[in-house]
Amino acid sequence: MKKIIVGDSLVKCFGEGIEKRNVLDGVSVEVNEGEFVAVMGPSGSGKSTLMFALSGMDTIDGGKTVFDGKDISKISADELSEIRRTAMGFVFQQPTMLKHLNILDNIILPSMRDQRKHTASIVKKARALMNRVGIAELEQRDITQVSGGQLQRAGICRALMNSPKIIFGDEPTGALNSKSAQEIMDIFTEINNDGTAVMLVTHDALVAARTERVMFMRDGKVVSVLKLPRFTGLNMDDRVESITQRMREVGI
Repeated sequence: MKKIIVGDSLVKCFGEGIEKRNVLDGVSVEVNEGEFVAVMGPSGSGKSTLMFALSGMDTIDGGKTVFDGKDISKISADELSEIRRTAMGFVFQQPTMLKHLNILDNIILPSMRDQRKHTASIVKKARALMNRVGIAELEQRDITQVSGGQLQRAGICRALMNSPKIIFGDEPTGALNSKSAQEIMDIFTEINNDGTAVMLVTHDALVAARTERVMFMRDGKVVSVLKLPRFTGLNMDDRVESITQRMREVGI
């Protein structure tokens, strides 16, 4: 299976002098095309930093990151920005939306940068995505007029606008109630079933249990990896128990 992202001996340092520490301490990871991966660990373990390093959202102090066969550690800022915009999608715990734009306009904004001659097709795609995730009726709403779960669905639509090869999610269900969190994970599962790779950073074993590989981090290192069978909606309790047992074994 083709690797979509390879992180090789990644190092990221924070602080200076005696306060300097490696938040990533020689981490090597791979994500295959169409794979569904979770990264778990306590606060400060380096899991979000790993996602930022792999996606090129943050610079690294050592090692290299290869995305779709290209070493993005060595390319220009403009080229890296273009790759993130067109080939990666990002969903965060709190979606960053512009208050003066409605939901539809927030979704299409990143796609309008160099496609102004194709506005109609962009809007059509956005509406199709909104319908797919169940917020078609909200396109004219302000961002203050929707729930957290609805806003997160809009964030997923925005992340999918350019048909990315991978979606990164940093605690995408962390601010949601359990019902909304489950609905968001249903959407991520559907996206992954369509062939898009998904990598989620999470504290929640219920979220990680929907994936097929869980990486556990502690003190800037990946200390264990748990492989799970493809999620089918069955045996969720067993999947969660496998994850929590591994967490106990590695001390997180």
